[in-house]
Amino acid sequence: MATASSGAAADQAQGQIAPQPVFAAAAVLLGSFLVGFDTRLFSIGLPDLRGAFGLSYDQGAWLNTFATAPQILVAPAVAWLAATFGVRRVLFWPSLFYAAISLVIPFVRDWEPLVVLHVIRGLLLGVFIPATIMIIFRNLPVKWWIPALAIYAFRLAFSQSAGVAIVGFYEQHLGWQWVYWQDVFLAPVIGLLIRLGTPRENTDFNLLERADWGGMALLGTSWALLYVALDQGNRLDWMQSGLILTLLCAGGALLVGFFINEMAIRDPWASHRVIAKRNIIIAFLSILCFDIASISNSMLVPGFLTTVVGLRPEQMGWPIFLGTAAPLLLIMPLAVLTIRLFDARIALLVGFLAFAVAAKMGTYITGEWSAWTFLPMLLIQAVGQGFTFLAAVVFILANSDPKLATATAAYVQVLRLGGAETAVSLMSTWLRHREQLHSYLLGLHVPSTSEVVTTAIQNFAAPFAGAGGSLQVVHARGVKMLADVVGREANILAYIDAFQISYWGALLGLFMVALLTQPPHGPLSPRY
Repeated sequence: MATASSGAAADQAQGQIAPQPVFAAAAVLLGSFLVGFDTRLFSIGLPDLRGAFGLSYDQGAWLNTFATAPQILVAPAVAWLAATFGVRRVLFWPSLFYAAISLVIPFVRDWEPLVVLHVIRGLLLGVFIPATIMIIFRNLPVKWWIPALAIYAFRLAFSQSAGVAIVGFYEQHLGWQWVYWQDVFLAPVIGLLIRLGTPRENTDFNLLERADWGGMALLGTSWALLYVALDQGNRLDWMQSGLILTLLCAGGALLVGFFINEMAIRDPWASHRVIAKRNIIIAFLSILCFDIASISNSMLVPGFLTTVVGLRPEQMGWPIFLGTAAPLLLIMPLAVLTIRLFDARIALLVGFLAFAVAAKMGTYITGEWSAWTFLPMLLIQAVGQGFTFLAAVVFILANSDPKLATATAAYVQVLRLGGAETAVSLMSTWLRHREQLHSYLLGLHVPSTSEVVTTAIQNFAAPFAGAGGSLQVVHARGVKMLADVVGREANILAYIDAFQISYWGALLGLFMVALLTQPPHGPLSPRY
């Protein structure tokens, strides 16, 4: 049977120190932001992209899946590729190819080429985050590690909040094409920074000879199938769809096959023993709690403003940016200081407390709330975004063996993509079912024989009376207006329930923090 050390003893995380660390750090910054913004901008701008490409609703939903699922197919193996071939080889040419594809996509209108280009773009996008993380640990001085990880964590929170405003700006002033064309300029700059800031490393033929190709293929493929099932599950009603059931069964079977493979082969690529430590398991669970708690910021606030208030990205983007994205510029340095001077667990505690307070505020929303009404909640959510994820990643790495960095990175990438998608998919299903339930319960109090209901319909119909049409048409419009009011209130109640779930996710995160123990002393240990 394989052990964690037998297969990866020579897997050293630390490579050659970058000749120009500033350029390497800049590559980490841009690479992280490119992934965060591209994923977020595509998701927010999808309704307009459907219209631009002439796609149906179903085609648009599948295009989103084709653009994101390939990331998790390749992401777990990228850290190993970077350790084997060097970061420069892994990241330079993909950055140029990515720019070329981003330039071409807006000119394509046929469905099949559009899918192929988005799949390739998703595969290339999956390279950036794992490769930039390997730059941190292989090519940057130890004293730069936590600030560089802060950049990685910052892009997640910043892109979620600023993405709404950026999409609104593009669609209002430049055109939807710039959702893609921004990468024509950013991706080559990343490639240039990689060339200038990372050393030329020789191929590690020892790692190449012991490559666990089967394990990499099994883990990537299994989670790609599960990701597709999660992404399409809510739309296709989960187990009522044969496709979703097949994807879940196939992905689960391949995942079991991956763990069997890692236990059976001599040199496992990502043995489960790498993460089989109490602190690491609990820290992984805390990231899942973060995914649930942070959804109040990334999904519920924009969703409420879109569904209930009826705002477009350009109308709600500025308040969200000022409430969450801008304060992060001050909050992230405070999080770094807390982790470097004291303890990552303190930062986790602060972050989950902030999410709990913000989510509890969300349970008091009404139909009168506007984008600016959310500002106090967004400011508190910014504290949670800035402190929690960075502290969790640092804590995981502080408890990991640096010699097994590629194995640890594989699981971190799966958790990063799979955990977030699971939270979003389940929350979407929760919102749909709660809206249906509240719509039914409210409808019980709107009987057609009620005098109050009849009066309400007449009041709603009155503005249409002078617009022409028969009495039946005017009455039908009044009924439709009343139904819209009931549906709006049902959505408000559904979002209140969703904020309650986010609140319990934050409380569960606090419980997980209480279970964490002191990590071993190392380069990520606090000073005091």
